Amino acid sequence: METVILALKSIVLGIVEGATEFLPVSSTGHLIIFQNLLNFTSKTPNYVEMYTYVIQLGAILAVIVLYRDKILDTLKNFFPKSVGYEKSGFRFWLIVVIACIPGGVLGILLDDIAEKYLFNPVSVSVTLFVGAVLMIIAENKLTGRKTRKTTEINLTVKQALVVGCFQCLAIIPGMSRSASTIIGGWVAGLSTVVAAEFSFFLAIPVMIGMSTLKIVKLGGLGLLTGSEIISLFIGFVVSFIVAVVVIDKFISFLKKKPMRIFAVYRMVFSVILLIAASVFGLF
Repeated sequence: METVILALKSIVLGIVEGATEFLPVSSTGHLIIFQNLLNFTSKTPNYVEMYTYVIQLGAILAVIVLYRDKILDTLKNFFPKSVGYEKSGFRFWLIVVIACIPGGVLGILLDDIAEKYLFNPVSVSVTLFVGAVLMIIAENKLTGRKTRKTTEINLTVKQALVVGCFQCLAIIPGMSRSASTIIGGWVAGLSTVVAAEFSFFLAIPVMIGMSTLKIVKLGGLGLLTGSEIISLFIGFVVSFIVAVVVIDKFISFLKKKPMRIFAVYRMVFSVILLIAASVFGLF
Protein backbone atom coordinates (compact mmCIF):
# COMPACT_ATOMS: atom_id res chain seq x y z
CA MET A 1 0.00 0.00 0.00
CA GLU A 2 2.86 2.38 0.80
CA THR A 3 4.33 1.79 -2.66
CA VAL A 4 0.99 2.51 -4.34
CA ILE A 5 0.43 5.74 -2.39
CA LEU A 6 3.96 6.94 -3.10
CA ALA A 7 3.50 6.10 -6.79
CA LEU A 8 0.22 8.02 -7.00
CA LYS A 9 1.77 11.05 -5.36
CA SER A 10 4.68 10.77 -7.77
CA ILE A 11 2.32 10.82 -10.76
CA VAL A 12 0.79 14.07 -9.52
CA LEU A 13 4.18 15.65 -8.89
CA GLY A 14 5.47 14.45 -12.27
CA ILE A 15 2.52 16.18 -13.93
CA VAL A 16 3.20 19.36 -11.95
CA GLU A 17 6.91 19.34 -12.90
CA GLY A 18 6.34 18.58 -16.58
CA ALA A 19 3.60 21.19 -16.88
CA THR A 20 5.46 24.01 -15.12
CA GLU A 21 9.20 23.54 -15.79
CA PHE A 22 9.25 25.58 -19.00
CA LEU A 23 6.29 27.85 -18.33
CA PRO A 24 7.02 31.19 -16.59
CA VAL A 25 5.25 30.08 -13.41
CA SER A 26 8.08 28.44 -11.37
CA SER A 27 8.22 24.65 -11.33
CA THR A 28 10.25 24.67 -8.09
CA GLY A 29 7.64 26.83 -6.42
CA HIS A 30 4.82 24.55 -7.58
CA LEU A 31 6.67 21.43 -6.44
CA ILE A 32 7.23 22.92 -2.98
CA ILE A 33 3.52 23.72 -2.72
CA PHE A 34 2.27 20.35 -3.95
CA GLN A 35 4.81 18.36 -1.93
CA ASN A 36 3.43 20.10 1.15
CA LEU A 37 -0.19 19.54 0.12
CA LEU A 38 0.40 15.85 -0.62
CA ASN A 39 2.55 15.38 2.48
CA PHE A 40 5.20 13.92 0.19
CA THR A 41 7.72 12.63 2.72
CA SER A 42 10.02 9.69 3.23
CA LYS A 43 11.99 8.01 5.99
CA THR A 44 15.11 8.15 3.81
CA PRO A 45 17.02 11.40 4.46
CA ASN A 46 17.04 13.87 1.55
CA TYR A 47 14.80 11.66 -0.60
CA VAL A 48 12.26 14.43 -1.34
CA GLU A 49 15.01 16.84 -2.40
CA MET A 50 16.62 14.17 -4.58
CA TYR A 51 13.24 13.36 -6.12
CA THR A 52 12.82 16.99 -7.17
CA TYR A 53 16.09 17.00 -9.10
CA VAL A 54 15.54 13.59 -10.72
CA ILE A 55 12.16 14.47 -12.21
CA GLN A 56 13.60 17.75 -13.51
CA LEU A 57 15.89 15.60 -15.64
CA GLY A 58 12.76 14.07 -17.18
CA ALA A 59 11.63 17.53 -18.27
CA ILE A 60 15.09 18.26 -19.70
CA LEU A 61 14.96 15.04 -21.72
CA ALA A 62 11.81 16.45 -23.34
CA VAL A 63 13.81 19.44 -24.64
CA ILE A 64 16.51 17.15 -26.02
CA VAL A 65 13.91 15.02 -27.81
CA LEU A 66 11.90 17.93 -29.23
CA TYR A 67 14.96 19.88 -30.37
CA ARG A 68 17.02 16.87 -31.38
CA ASP A 69 17.36 18.07 -35.00
CA LYS A 70 18.80 21.41 -33.89
CA ILE A 71 21.10 19.75 -31.35
CA LEU A 72 22.34 17.18 -33.88
CA ASP A 73 22.89 19.93 -36.44
CA THR A 74 25.07 21.90 -34.01
CA LEU A 75 27.09 18.76 -33.27
CA LYS A 76 27.53 17.82 -36.95
CA ASN A 77 28.61 21.38 -37.75
CA PHE A 78 30.50 21.92 -34.52
CA PHE A 79 33.83 22.97 -36.02
CA PRO A 80 33.82 26.47 -37.57
CA LYS A 81 35.81 25.55 -40.68
CA SER A 82 32.94 23.43 -42.04
CA VAL A 83 30.22 26.13 -42.04
CA GLY A 84 31.90 29.30 -40.82
CA TYR A 85 32.21 30.55 -37.26
CA GLU A 86 28.85 32.36 -37.08
CA LYS A 87 26.87 29.23 -38.02
CA SER A 88 29.02 26.70 -36.22
CA GLY A 89 27.90 24.51 -33.37
CA PHE A 90 30.97 25.67 -31.49
CA ARG A 91 29.67 29.26 -31.43
CA PHE A 92 26.15 28.16 -30.54
CA TRP A 93 27.23 26.17 -27.48
CA LEU A 94 29.83 28.77 -26.53
CA ILE A 95 27.01 31.34 -26.30
CA VAL A 96 24.97 28.91 -24.19
CA VAL A 97 27.94 28.34 -21.85
CA ILE A 98 28.56 32.09 -21.53
CA ALA A 99 24.93 32.62 -20.56
CA CYS A 100 25.26 29.88 -17.92
CA ILE A 101 28.24 31.49 -16.16
CA PRO A 102 26.47 34.14 -14.01
CA GLY A 103 23.86 31.69 -12.73
CA GLY A 104 26.46 28.99 -12.17
CA VAL A 105 28.63 31.26 -10.03
CA LEU A 106 25.77 32.67 -7.96
CA GLY A 107 24.13 29.26 -7.72
CA ILE A 108 27.22 27.79 -6.08
CA LEU A 109 27.42 30.72 -3.67
CA LEU A 110 23.74 31.15 -2.77
CA ASP A 111 21.88 27.92 -3.51
CA ASP A 112 22.19 26.44 0.00
CA ILE A 113 21.12 29.76 1.57
CA ALA A 114 18.07 29.94 -0.69
CA GLU A 115 17.10 26.35 0.16
CA LYS A 116 17.44 27.03 3.89
CA TYR A 117 15.42 30.24 4.08
CA LEU A 118 13.21 30.48 0.98
CA PHE A 119 12.05 26.94 0.18
CA ASN A 120 8.67 27.29 1.91
CA PRO A 121 5.13 27.95 0.65
CA VAL A 122 4.82 31.50 2.02
CA SER A 123 8.08 32.72 0.45
CA VAL A 124 7.14 31.04 -2.83
CA SER A 125 3.72 32.71 -2.79
CA VAL A 126 5.19 36.18 -2.31
CA THR A 127 7.81 35.63 -5.03
CA LEU A 128 5.18 34.32 -7.46
CA PHE A 129 3.25 37.58 -7.05
CA VAL A 130 6.29 39.86 -7.28
CA GLY A 131 7.57 37.97 -10.32
CA ALA A 132 4.19 38.35 -12.00
CA VAL A 133 4.32 42.13 -11.54
CA LEU A 134 7.82 42.20 -13.05
CA MET A 135 6.61 40.14 -16.02
CA ILE A 136 3.77 42.56 -16.77
CA ILE A 137 5.99 45.64 -16.46
CA ALA A 138 8.72 44.08 -18.62
CA GLU A 139 6.31 42.90 -21.31
CA ASN A 140 4.58 46.29 -21.49
CA LYS A 141 7.80 48.29 -21.66
CA LEU A 142 10.12 46.01 -23.63
CA THR A 143 8.21 43.97 -26.18
CA GLY A 144 7.03 47.09 -28.00
CA ARG A 145 10.62 48.02 -28.79
CA LYS A 146 12.35 46.99 -31.97
CA THR A 147 13.31 43.37 -31.40
CA ARG A 148 15.24 40.85 -33.43
CA LYS A 149 12.86 39.40 -36.01
CA THR A 150 14.96 36.31 -36.67
CA THR A 151 13.52 32.97 -35.70
CA GLU A 152 17.03 31.62 -35.15
CA ILE A 153 18.92 31.62 -31.88
CA ASN A 154 21.94 33.71 -32.81
CA LEU A 155 22.78 35.84 -29.79
CA THR A 156 25.81 38.04 -29.32
CA VAL A 157 28.05 37.57 -26.29
CA LYS A 158 26.55 40.71 -24.71
CA GLN A 159 23.00 39.41 -25.17
CA ALA A 160 23.97 36.03 -23.73
CA LEU A 161 25.42 37.68 -20.63
CA VAL A 162 22.30 39.82 -20.17
CA VAL A 163 20.07 36.73 -20.31
CA GLY A 164 22.49 34.87 -18.03
CA CYS A 165 22.40 37.63 -15.41
CA PHE A 166 18.60 37.61 -15.38
CA GLN A 167 18.64 33.82 -15.03
CA CYS A 168 20.24 34.39 -11.61
CA LEU A 169 16.82 35.52 -10.36
CA ALA A 170 15.71 31.88 -10.63
CA ILE A 171 17.77 31.08 -7.52
CA ILE A 172 14.80 32.54 -5.63
CA PRO A 173 12.12 29.80 -5.59
CA GLY A 174 8.91 31.09 -7.11
CA MET A 175 10.59 33.49 -9.52
CA SER A 176 10.85 30.94 -12.38
CA ARG A 177 13.92 30.30 -14.50
CA SER A 178 11.79 30.52 -17.65
CA ALA A 179 10.29 33.88 -16.68
CA SER A 180 13.69 35.25 -15.66
CA THR A 181 15.42 34.27 -18.90
CA ILE A 182 12.55 35.48 -21.10
CA ILE A 183 12.57 38.87 -19.35
CA GLY A 184 16.34 38.91 -19.84
CA GLY A 185 15.76 38.13 -23.50
CA TRP A 186 13.40 41.09 -23.81
CA VAL A 187 15.98 43.37 -22.20
CA ALA A 188 18.58 42.03 -24.66
CA GLY A 189 16.28 42.78 -27.60
CA LEU A 190 15.09 39.26 -28.42
CA SER A 191 11.63 38.29 -29.55
CA THR A 192 9.58 36.31 -27.05
CA VAL A 193 9.82 33.04 -29.01
CA VAL A 194 13.61 33.29 -29.47
CA ALA A 195 14.02 34.17 -25.78
CA ALA A 196 11.87 31.19 -24.76
CA GLU A 197 13.68 28.73 -27.02
CA PHE A 198 17.07 30.00 -25.85
CA SER A 199 15.91 29.40 -22.27
CA PHE A 200 15.19 25.76 -23.24
CA PHE A 201 18.76 25.27 -24.47
CA LEU A 202 20.12 27.04 -21.40
CA ALA A 203 18.22 24.55 -19.26
CA ILE A 204 20.11 21.58 -20.70
CA PRO A 205 23.55 22.25 -19.16
CA VAL A 206 22.17 24.18 -16.17
CA MET A 207 19.72 21.56 -14.99
CA ILE A 208 21.73 18.48 -15.93
CA GLY A 209 24.75 19.90 -14.11
CA MET A 210 22.82 21.12 -11.09
CA SER A 211 20.73 17.95 -10.77
CA THR A 212 23.72 15.65 -11.13
CA LEU A 213 25.72 17.56 -8.52
CA LYS A 214 22.78 17.59 -6.12
CA ILE A 215 22.10 13.86 -6.54
CA VAL A 216 25.76 13.06 -5.89
CA LYS A 217 25.88 15.47 -2.95
CA LEU A 218 22.78 13.85 -1.44
CA GLY A 219 24.37 10.40 -1.59
CA GLY A 220 23.08 9.01 -4.87
CA LEU A 221 20.41 6.35 -5.27
CA GLY A 222 22.12 3.62 -3.25
CA LEU A 223 20.29 4.29 0.02
CA LEU A 224 16.80 4.36 -1.47
CA THR A 225 14.16 1.69 -0.92
CA GLY A 226 12.47 -0.15 -3.78
CA SER A 227 9.34 1.97 -3.38
CA GLU A 228 11.35 5.16 -3.59
CA ILE A 229 13.19 4.06 -6.73
CA ILE A 230 9.88 3.15 -8.39
CA SER A 231 8.53 6.55 -7.37
CA LEU A 232 11.55 8.28 -8.92
CA PHE A 233 11.12 6.37 -12.17
CA ILE A 234 7.40 7.17 -12.38
CA GLY A 235 7.98 10.86 -11.69
CA PHE A 236 10.75 11.00 -14.30
CA VAL A 237 8.64 9.37 -17.03
CA VAL A 238 5.48 11.37 -16.28
CA SER A 239 7.47 14.62 -16.18
CA PHE A 240 9.03 13.81 -19.56
CA ILE A 241 5.71 12.98 -21.26
CA VAL A 242 3.90 16.06 -19.93
CA ALA A 243 6.83 18.37 -20.76
CA VAL A 244 6.90 17.16 -24.38
CA VAL A 245 3.28 18.27 -24.80
CA VAL A 246 3.63 21.52 -22.84
CA ILE A 247 6.77 22.80 -24.60
CA ASP A 248 5.18 22.42 -28.04
CA LYS A 249 1.95 24.12 -26.95
CA PHE A 250 3.85 26.90 -25.15
CA ILE A 251 5.83 27.92 -28.23
CA SER A 252 2.68 27.85 -30.36
CA PHE A 253 0.98 30.07 -27.78
CA LEU A 254 3.83 32.61 -27.69
CA LYS A 255 3.71 33.02 -31.48
CA LYS A 256 0.16 34.36 -31.19
CA LYS A 257 -0.42 35.80 -27.71
CA PRO A 258 1.37 37.74 -24.94
CA MET A 259 2.65 36.19 -21.72
CA ARG A 260 0.35 38.28 -19.52
CA ILE A 261 -1.98 35.36 -18.89
CA PHE A 262 0.79 33.56 -17.00
CA ALA A 263 1.38 36.63 -14.84
CA VAL A 264 -2.33 36.77 -13.99
CA TYR A 265 -2.27 33.07 -13.11
CA ARG A 266 0.73 33.63 -10.83
CA MET A 267 -1.06 36.45 -9.01
CA VAL A 268 -4.26 34.48 -8.48
CA PHE A 269 -2.38 31.35 -7.41
CA SER A 270 -0.19 33.28 -4.96
CA VAL A 271 -3.18 35.00 -3.33
CA ILE A 272 -4.97 31.67 -2.93
CA LEU A 273 -1.85 30.17 -1.33
CA LEU A 274 -1.41 33.07 1.08
CA ILE A 275 -5.07 32.83 2.12
CA ALA A 276 -4.75 29.08 2.55
CA ALA A 277 -1.66 29.58 4.73
CA SER A 278 -2.90 32.47 6.86
CA VAL A 279 -6.60 31.65 7.23
CA PHE A 280 -6.78 27.88 6.99
CA GLY A 281 -3.24 27.01 8.11
CA LEU A 282 -2.73 24.50 5.30
CA PHE A 283 1.04 24.92 5.21
